[in-house]
Amino acid sequence: MLQTPKFALVTGAGSGIGRACALALIEAGYCVALVGRRLSSLQQTAAAASAPERAFAWVADVTQPEAVAALFERVRAEFGRLDLLFNNAGIGAPAVAIDELTFAQWQAVIDTNLSASFLCAQAAFKLMKSQTPRGGRIINNGSVSAHAPRPNSAPYTASKHAITGLTKALSLDGRAFDIACGQLDIGNALTEMAMPMTVGVPQANGTVAAEATMDVDHAASALLYMAGLPLSANVQFMTVMATTMPFIGRG
Repeated sequence: MLQTPKFALVTGAGSGIGRACALALIEAGYCVALVGRRLSSLQQTAAAASAPERAFAWVADVTQPEAVAALFERVRAEFGRLDLLFNNAGIGAPAVAIDELTFAQWQAVIDTNLSASFLCAQAAFKLMKSQTPRGGRIINNGSVSAHAPRPNSAPYTASKHAITGLTKALSLDGRAFDIACGQLDIGNALTEMAMPMTVGVPQANGTVAAEATMDVDHAASALLYMAGLPLSANVQFMTVMATTMPFIGRG
């Protein structure tokens, strides 16, 4: 447990990786703002926490600049500071050929996966620069798609490659203000979104095959390690994945 309270904000905290990571942070002693679009899902996360009094379910659409500004003003008013931002909110598009993809489907993924991460990081920078003690940590959820695509995944893969660029830029720009930024790339954590992988998903060689998965708690453990470092140290990039998933090697 932490010696003194620390404050974290997790986007996409109502389910999957976001929920697991938020619960792990609460277990470790953080006060956590659980952020998402659906209050009922956030309340379910809060109810599952080991210390529900340290879980705060706050509804916000982080793709909207005004909503993000209001969210971080609430952080400042109710927490007084922010020690950790986990930019986790993300969606995918239908796995269809690129010529069948609509612009609206593309835009929704970019807005949620990339623009929302930028907006939250921008607001976190503003707060972390001005608070006392100064500084904090930003961790972006990059996915193994930040390195290699799956078939028919142009929007998601492009957004996650862009997250890598955002992570590097934030890491560089944060040096002068004691703000560390790293990226956690997760492969096949078993969440509701990943369930189809246990049945069969398209492979690079044109086949359809089931893939190995791992417990989502391993992703949460990786996040806790990154978050627990002093600001003088940083995990720039970490990949945690199901050992035998088809990522390393030729598909």
